[in-house]
Amino acid sequence: MQVSDRFRFRNILQLASSFAAVALVLASIVLTCSQPANALPAFARKYGLRCSACHESWPMLNYFGQKFKDNGYQLMNDRDAPIWQNPGYWPVVFRITPIWHRVSVGKVQVDTYTAGAPDGGQAIQRVSSSGFDLSGLDFHTGGTLEKNISFYLLPSSDPTGAFHFEQVFVRFDNIFHSSWFNFKLGRFELDNLLSEKRILTLTGNGGIYQTYHFIPQGDGNIFGQIGDNQLGIEYLGHSADDRTRISASLVSSSDGNVNLSTTANAYTGFFAASQAFDAGRLGVQRVGFYAMAGEASTYYLTEGGVPIGGSGIGNKSFSREGFVGQFYFGPHVGLTVVTQHGSDNAWFGQGYGNAEATDGNGGTTATCSSPAPGCPLNNVPGTPLPAGAQSPSWNGATFEGHYIYSPQLIFIGRYEVEKMSQQANGAACTACLQSSSGTFTASGATPSNFGNISTYTIGFRYNPFMTSRAGLAWHNEYNWLHQDGTGPANLTTGALTNINTSEILMGLDFDF
Repeated sequence: MQVSDRFRFRNILQLASSFAAVALVLASIVLTCSQPANALPAFARKYGLRCSACHESWPMLNYFGQKFKDNGYQLMNDRDAPIWQNPGYWPVVFRITPIWHRVSVGKVQVDTYTAGAPDGGQAIQRVSSSGFDLSGLDFHTGGTLEKNISFYLLPSSDPTGAFHFEQVFVRFDNIFHSSWFNFKLGRFELDNLLSEKRILTLTGNGGIYQTYHFIPQGDGNIFGQIGDNQLGIEYLGHSADDRTRISASLVSSSDGNVNLSTTANAYTGFFAASQAFDAGRLGVQRVGFYAMAGEASTYYLTEGGVPIGGSGIGNKSFSREGFVGQFYFGPHVGLTVVTQHGSDNAWFGQGYGNAEATDGNGGTTATCSSPAPGCPLNNVPGTPLPAGAQSPSWNGATFEGHYIYSPQLIFIGRYEVEKMSQQANGAACTACLQSSSGTFTASGATPSNFGNISTYTIGFRYNPFMTSRAGLAWHNEYNWLHQDGTGPANLTTGALTNINTSEILMGLDFDF
């Protein structure tokens, strides 16, 4: 690492340390005026429960909260059916987060200017920005339509106010009066123990699980992202005490996109199972596994060079397999561990699969005719794989720990690592150079560590109050992410460069 890079990184760490120190002092102040946590909006209004009944820290579920969710948002008593509800009850929650954050991205290629000349070439430098901002708006509503028939609807917007349906499903529970027969249909989160939709962190890189979303560089398979809500049908079964859980989902290979706009005529299966056991004073521990296996298109019919939605064929396979453990060390300390192996067909590794054309600025092109820059690769009949092409594979791991000081205050720490075990282009080389177009010279192979990720996230959330009508969380977080070889090529030598990004965030996460 160069001296200037070490100096910048040291400044970032000093800023993060100062920020954390101030935040902790403020936390100690507000702790002196804390109020008892009562209930979570929407469901808490219906049942009169305290928030700590279902949540380790909102929105993360505890064992009882998971059981409540598995029962179709029911306590299995007479208050479940809507006919017994107070006419004034309205199962709606609004959630949004005003924030201040600072984002720093290393090694960005920028234009340089000199006096008397329109431009003087290009340089690579760090770009930082800070300011006040907003998250998107979530509009949660859910509950029972009738006893053992439940629903969930989540219209959600980005910070500009553009809405979409993040989650919507109808669920049928306790069919044949058995907890082992439950089904739901719609757009929903895949049934995994570590829920990304109930994640406690909010930064751009720390607000998702990298293990669920990792895609090798240049890979066109956008369909195997476990953290995204998917369109399909799910079977869920569990024992009466919820210690044993199994599930199986059949979803469209579309990454949750509607109107058959991406892959059609292709499906993906997701399977999960887990077992909990009592470890005495340590608490209830749970271990499980999951597997995702499916196919997605690599060839699309086109009109004027533009892929036609729903026309995808030429299906190729992909898979993800993982193990999950939720471990507790008494009432205050918990650790969740996820390990995953992923593999894509060689066609995906060469960039086939994603039919969306890009303009290089985050937008889509109106017309596209391959092989123009930004156009999707199309596996038309007779297309050969490049020499040395092979199926990319990788391994990932997530370690997330938390310390619950009280139901109102939780400290979070996470480390994730994603490492390629086989690149898509031949054997690894040790002295590969990258051209300005992103291609590799030397042996033509890709470096073995190209695209590897490591990231750290730390933070805490403090809830000064949580009532049956509203809640507020003071959120503080720092994330740092490193990725190998994905920075702009060295302007002198053409060698690969790494990217380091960081973000500090403070906000007020509130719901009503």
